[in-house]
Amino acid sequence: MAERYESLTHRLLGRRVRDIASGTEGELMAVVNENVSDSGAERWVHLAYIRDPSGLEFTTAVGNIVPAGYIDLLEGSMPRRHRLPE
Repeated sequence: MAERYESLTHRLLGRRVRDIASGTEGELMAVVNENVSDSGAERWVHLAYIRDPSGLEFTTAVGNIVPAGYIDLLEGSMPRRHRLPE
């Protein structure tokens, strides 16, 4: 069996990111190619390790991370066509 994980480089390492799946922000600590299989067949995924403001670390798919503020920037640049009545 091959190694269980391999560290990867990523352009956002050490920067503040947002996990779009949970909406949680934190610092990107590592990106790892990790074998997540518990059977004989290997299953490799790219995981992002993020440390939130309280110091807890969590993982998410690398495809779920964007620079912090990116979503807010996109939403701010979109025209508001449908406003709810106040």
